[in-house]
Amino acid sequence: MQIDRIELYRVRMPLVIPFRTAFGNDDTLESVLVRLDAGECCGWGETAPWTLPAYSPEWSAGAYLVMKDVLGPLLLGRTFESPAEIQGALAGVKGNYFAKAGFDLAAWDLHARLRGRPLWRVLGGTVNVVAVGADFGVLDSIDELLASVDQAVKAGYRRIKLKYRPGWELDMVTAVRSAFPKTVFHIDCNSAYTLDDLPMFKKLDRFGLAMIEQPLAHDDLLDHARLQAAIGTPVCLDESITSVAKARQAAQIKACRWVNIKPGRVGGLTHAIAIHDVCRDAGIPCWVGGMLESAVGARHCLALATLPNIQYPSDIFPTERFYTHDLSAPPMALCAPSEMQAPDVPGVGAVPDPEMLLRSTVESATLLPQRATERKMHG
Repeated sequence: MQIDRIELYRVRMPLVIPFRTAFGNDDTLESVLVRLDAGECCGWGETAPWTLPAYSPEWSAGAYLVMKDVLGPLLLGRTFESPAEIQGALAGVKGNYFAKAGFDLAAWDLHARLRGRPLWRVLGGTVNVVAVGADFGVLDSIDELLASVDQAVKAGYRRIKLKYRPGWELDMVTAVRSAFPKTVFHIDCNSAYTLDDLPMFKKLDRFGLAMIEQPLAHDDLLDHARLQAAIGTPVCLDESITSVAKARQAAQIKACRWVNIKPGRVGGLTHAIAIHDVCRDAGIPCWVGGMLESAVGARHCLALATLPNIQYPSDIFPTERFYTHDLSAPPMALCAPSEMQAPDVPGVGAVPDPEMLLRSTVESATLLPQRATERKMHG
């Protein structure tokens, strides 16, 4: 595939309700959509580092500039046999995983479309129906949370994820476990704590949590290994796993017993698959996380979730959970309680809706060999 043209769109999408986590409260989601053209065929990718550098050191406006000014020109006019070769072309740029992921994801969609095959099959997926879970951020009251969890349990969700942060901690978990003694659930700390909080983490052992997701610093492995050795509840690493090397090191020092793989966080599907394989070989099960992307990004996550070592319901959500209207089409929907089906069509199975894309775009650029054009739009 020869990359003849690149289009970039930084978009802003309002959320139905604010999403509250340990790293902040957000009422909109910002992502960067990427279109790669190769002859008459194109592929779409989406990367969503969010508006501010709170989840990771990257943020949407910064990623957009790196993609436009640095990474995109490295790909224009070049021919690649596979998305892995695109990663090689970008390897000289340090870090910037979310920015690289946008191109990698679009390349995988393009690669699958050129072969006329569904992306999940090209990735090596073994089943096209995958389990998904329900997630809840910090709400206004525990009563509101209990009502929301009750609704999800009655809807048939196989597991519940609860955001966990100072002020929304043991009392919240106590209330949920008391009301739902048999429900599978875990907490996500979004790197809000340190080893000084070990006494609190030991108290969590009595609740039978499926895991504690990213309890310590976003770039830490060693302290997580100490924490995992000191508690019975499995530790899951999310933000800390940004590369294949980090996954290998985490396995070697027993820093966790689960790994959450987000394609954006690790630089795209190429590295996500390699991390999946490293964890499989080390006996560490995985599951797939998301960044509240539109259907383009979410369906890349869905394709990844068809791989065999994905063993826990993933963070892939129906459109209506976070958006009134999806930026991309078709919107995300359940095919059965707590299940989604990867589409059997060439590529990832979603493209931006032109009208919604125009309405949501903050800034955009078209890159062509030897020149680039940029325009601003306000939705």
